[in-house]
Amino acid sequence: MSSNTGEGKVVCVSGGSGYIASWIVKFLLQRRYTVRATVRDPSNPKKVEHLLELDGANERLQLFKADLLEEGSFDSVVQGCDAVFHTASPVIFTVNDPQWQPYILSKTLAENAAWKFVKENNIDMVTIHPALVIGPLLQPELNATSELVLNLINGTKTFPNTSFGWINVEDVANAHIQAYEIPSASGRYCLSERVLHYSDIVKILKNQYPTLPIADRCEDDESYEPTYEISKEKTKSLGIEFIPFEVSLRDIVESLKEKKFVNF
Repeated sequence: MSSNTGEGKVVCVSGGSGYIASWIVKFLLQRRYTVRATVRDPSNPKKVEHLLELDGANERLQLFKADLLEEGSFDSVVQGCDAVFHTASPVIFTVNDPQWQPYILSKTLAENAAWKFVKENNIDMVTIHPALVIGPLLQPELNATSELVLNLINGTKTFPNTSFGWINVEDVANAHIQAYEIPSASGRYCLSERVLHYSDIVKILKNQYPTLPIADRCEDDESYEPTYEISKEKTKSLGIEFIPFEVSLRDIVESLKEKKFVNF
């Protein structure tokens, strides 16, 4: 994905060190945008080194300290920007919460507030809603969805009785940029290459990595949770051909190996 579409344009990416945001920054730099990326701690090398190493970063990447929990900390960063790619989400975990529940809640509340704000202020907004995101890691730290795959290949004996939609991180980043660059893009876009039960993922992993100690039985004796369909019709208008799940799965496993989260 490379062109001069962004030549002369300045955009902001909030939460710029995150899994999806890092790929958005990478693709924006490839397309010649000047990128203002916000991070909570620009002095932390684990958060920014992978961004500073991207092609074009020396010339067109600017890092800013900003925190969603500090009112006004984004004002000066977004001033003068042609667009804002808002990926940051404040999540406060409590001991007894499953990991995804506060995350889902924060995203839902943020989106509801955003739609209300943009309608009141006549701002053009498009929202991207990916299923579980996997694929290559740019950042050195493990993120939640990659950990789901790591658990399957790292010696655990059982897999969850759960079905999820899955999408490649590069497709998600690409969709964000296409949603900005295509004038007709509007509303909400749900991204999922495929919905699979964990048992299907285990079969694919065993085929790709027959020597790994992959979980071989379900965590309970209940009937498998059914899969479901997520329409691709609207996302076709963004011109994205989704990367097949098998490729995404191999990409994340190889990335986990490269980043030394697993050794085989």
